Formats: sequence, structure tokens, C-alpha cells
Amino acid sequence: MMKRILFKGLMLVLIMVVGGEAKAKPVSENSPAEINLSEQNLLRAMELTDHAVAAHFSGNGMAMARYYNPYTGVRSEETGSVWMYTAAIEAVNAILHGLKAQKENGNEKLYQDHFLRYANLLHSLYDNAAYYLGTFELTSYTQTREWSVYGVHRAASKGAAKVEGVENVYDDQMWLVRELLESYQLTNSRMYLEKAEYLTNYVLDGWDCTRDGNGEEIGGITWGPGYVSKHSCSNGPMVSPLVWLHELYKDKSDEITHRYIDAAVGKTRKTKQVKKSDYYLNFAKKIYDWQKEHLLRPDGVYDDMMGGCSPRNPQIETVDGVAYRRGTTCKDRVGPAITYNSGTMLSGAADLLRVTGDSQYLHDAAKLSDASFSYFAKPGQTKTDYYTYDISGFRNWFNGVLMRGYVDVYSTHENVANYIHTFQRNLDYGYENFLYKGLLPTNLLEGWIADHRENRTEGMFSFAFAAEYAVLSRYELEN
Repeated sequence: MMKRILFKGLMLVLIMVVGGEAKAKPVSENSPAEINLSEQNLLRAMELTDHAVAAHFSGNGMAMARYYNPYTGVRSEETGSVWMYTAAIEAVNAILHGLKAQKENGNEKLYQDHFLRYANLLHSLYDNAAYYLGTFELTSYTQTREWSVYGVHRAASKGAAKVEGVENVYDDQMWLVRELLESYQLTNSRMYLEKAEYLTNYVLDGWDCTRDGNGEEIGGITWGPGYVSKHSCSNGPMVSPLVWLHELYKDKSDEITHRYIDAAVGKTRKTKQVKKSDYYLNFAKKIYDWQKEHLLRPDGVYDDMMGGCSPRNPQIETVDGVAYRRGTTCKDRVGPAITYNSGTMLSGAADLLRVTGDSQYLHDAAKLSDASFSYFAKPGQTKTDYYTYDISGFRNWFNGVLMRGYVDVYSTHENVANYIHTFQRNLDYGYENFLYKGLLPTNLLEGWIADHRENRTEGMFSFAFAAEYAVLSRYELEN
């Protein structure tokens, strides 16, 4: 039976984009009404998102202030990175997904009231993400070509961002690919799919297809073109989007150029045309297998990266008179274990299981679910009867990726229902005890800092909480 609750006094804030600038105004204040938990979660997701956009975004280009203090009303001068900016897109996508689910389950009014405004907000976010775009020439393992990708830092004008070397990283592109594919599925806008595939090609161009002494691919994707270390965060997040692309093309004859190194001919680079559906699924499997082989710990969760790499910096070699990037061999598994590195592999296993039916993915998902909860969730550490997750650094956002992994796995491993519930309870505790001016504190179980001058909220955390609520809304509705 659907859970029903008495929900009082929610103030929704309509985000209007006027000349590119986000402005907030109240939409309505509901009188007490009985609604189900799924709808409450979605309403809270919208409330948090609306206030976070109004608090953190400003100007015609929707520049994102990394921090905002709701007690003082002060935005930080520091601008959020493209990764932080993508958290806003993630929250909006999750809300749109939740609204569609509500419509499919009979709540037409909620969909009609809000879907279009969030679709418009989504468009504005992508449009102004161009301030992070830049163009550069890259020599990779199989080619040299020009790419237009997203840099870490925001530029003063669209398309002018620094993106050479360490100024762009592959995982930033991966998070955007994920969201672009979600946006395509939600809006049917072809431009989202085209951008997602372009960035996917860039990311896969970073796959180390050079051969070891046995003729096997070394494998793995470095953190970025300017790095040699190979990270969980620059591999795992790409598995699910590749499966989604496979599903989009599985009944079509579209082809793509596969660039590779022929093991039989040493270092010779070759190309061949292959079906997109096969190409994307094969890469999903290869990336998943590489991370599982190299970064899965004995205690069942994933470490952060492979270090101890040789060469120690990106190197170029010449083969048949043509320059290519030299392959990198890394021998040291380096921690710490972080929630999102296990979360992406949970989602990847669930998606690979769905399209392949291979029971190994079912086994992997079940083991990783239980191991990750045992490792990361600490009962009673902060508050009796609640589970604490480490929130140091960027872990508030990382933890949301783990929660999403549990939701993705639920249909095949129902034990995760208990794990998902801990996120629902923590969010509700923070919302019901500490919500201030539409924003939540960094610590949902302890609340705001006594010295209100120190209460800076990370924009990406506010969007992460909103995204979690929206994902939980759909989970409650569908399960």
C-alpha cells in the first residue's frame, strides 16, 4: 500500500529565467493535505532545487557561486567547477523523471504544473554550460584530432575555457554524458543525444588500448589527458551511459569507427566500422571488467585509483612516422574507498544485468550492495537510530551516487530497501528539523553551525539532496 502522510506548509518557488538570470518567486503555499510519500519527496526536491538555483546562480550567464550563506545572504566569489554545475542539471533531470512517473501513475496535475518550467530550466543550464567549453588538439593512443570539451573552470565567455592537459578531466565529461542521455530520454531533444555521443567518443578516445607484453590491452581510462593515474571515477561512471547508448541503438544499423591496436601487428593502429550497439556494449563490459579487476578491494568495495604508474607523465611515441600517446602501466591500488566509486559500479552492474542477463552481474551487485553498506553506513555514530555516512570533503554528493546505485539494484536485490531507507530518514530529519530559507545544512543530522557566519552551503550539496529526494520519489512510486 502506498504510504500516505499529512504534509503541511510547503512553499514552492518558481524559477524564472529572465535574460539568462535565475529569479525566484513563490508559486503557492499548500494548505494541509494528505499526500503520499512519493509526492512529498518530489515536492521537497523541487523546493530545494528552486531555492538552490535562486541562491547560487546569478547573471545572464547563470554563473554558479560555489557557496551561499542563507543566514547572511552572501554568495561566494568562487565559481563552481563544471562538476559542481552539473549537479544542478542532475537535480533537474531527477525532478523531470519524477514528474513523468507521477503522470504515468495518474498525477497529471503535478506534471502539468511543473514539467515545462523544469524543461526550460534544463535548457538554460545546458546553454550556459558553454562557459565551461573550450577547444584543443589532443594526441591520443590512436589519433590526433581537435576536440571541444568541458574544462574544469568557467571562462568569461562561452567556448573560451581552458581545456588543455590537466584543465579537463574525463570524469567531468562522463557525468555530463549521463545527464545528457537522461535529458534526451526525458525531452526527446536530439541535441542532447548528439552532445552525449560526441563526449562519449572523446572519453573512449582516452581508453588505453595499447598492448602489454602478452598482447593484451592495458586498458583503463586515465583521470584526464594530462594524467597517467587511472581512477575509479574516470571509469565506473561510464558503464551505465554506454549501456543506455547500446539500448538506444540495439535495433538500428548505425555504425561507428572503432580505433584500436592490432595485437598481431604490435603497435600498428587500425580502424574498422562496427555497429554502434555492439561498440557501446563491448566498451561497457571492458570498462566494468577493468575496474573490477584492478580496483575491487578484498573487503568488497572499490578503491580510488591505480597509481605507481610508468611512465610517470604522459608520453608520446612515434609509430610508422605518426605520433601517438604511449600506454601507461599502473601497479598500485590506492585508497581511500569512497561511496561513489562503489555506487557507479552498482548502477553499472544493474544495467549490464538488464541487457545481458549474465548472472555474474547479479552476483556482483548483491555482494557490492551488502559490502558497501557494511563499510560506509555507521549506525548510531551521530544520532541514535540513524545511520551516519561520512560527509567530509565532497562526500555529500558522493553518497548520493551510492544511494542511486542501491535504487538501481533494488529490483534484483531487495535487501537494499533497508539501505535506501537510511537516506530517506536522514533527508527527512534534516528537512523537518533544520530547513532554513529553503536550504539544508551540510550535516543533515547535526544541523547548522552555531556561528551563522560560518554556515556556507555547497551548491552541489543542495542539488545532491534535491536529486536524492527526486530519485526516492520515483523509487517509492514504482516499488
